[in-house]
Amino acid sequence: MWLKTKLVGWVCGLLVLSHLLNVLLGGLFYPFGILPRDINSLPYVLTSPWIHGGVSHLINNLIGLAIFSWLCLLRSVRLYVWSSLFIIVAGGFLVWCFGRPAMHIGASGWIFGLWSLSIALAWFDRNAKNIFIAVLVVLFYGGMIYGVLPQDEDVSFEAHFFGAVAGVVAAWMSTWTIFKRKRIN
Repeated sequence: MWLKTKLVGWVCGLLVLSHLLNVLLGGLFYPFGILPRDINSLPYVLTSPWIHGGVSHLINNLIGLAIFSWLCLLRSVRLYVWSSLFIIVAGGFLVWCFGRPAMHIGASGWIFGLWSLSIALAWFDRNAKNIFIAVLVVLFYGGMIYGVLPQDEDVSFEAHFFGAVAGVVAAWMSTWTIFKRKRIN
């Protein structure tokens, strides 16, 4: 449990540190967000989740990321690390391909990916723990589904939508044997 606590702490700490550095450097990191279909922006799929537009943006993402990271870590560290990388890369690439021509920054795509992963795992790997977590997520955070709809032009609903899609795909892929312990019949 201590490793999982440290992992969530490190991830949240890195988000805060990157925001503080960005503020101290006068917004130097903002160009490292995703600018759809700009080939020079493609590597920034990996950096965009670490850049936030302000303190409220950062705090909102820290809360969501901590909650959904913990829920994923209830399964395993391996699933969390693999799913997080997959969601960031796949979701970010889809934003790069199909997003509006605007700078997309923040960890919300990652958060929506972990959110949908928590729900989809109950469908793809039907065990009591996954079903219990999915029920809790739907009861307490089911309203997040509205975040994948365009509502505010300053919010990247594309990152939310494609992050959620990547989370479902990650849940499906996690049911492959490489993520499961061998079962002896």
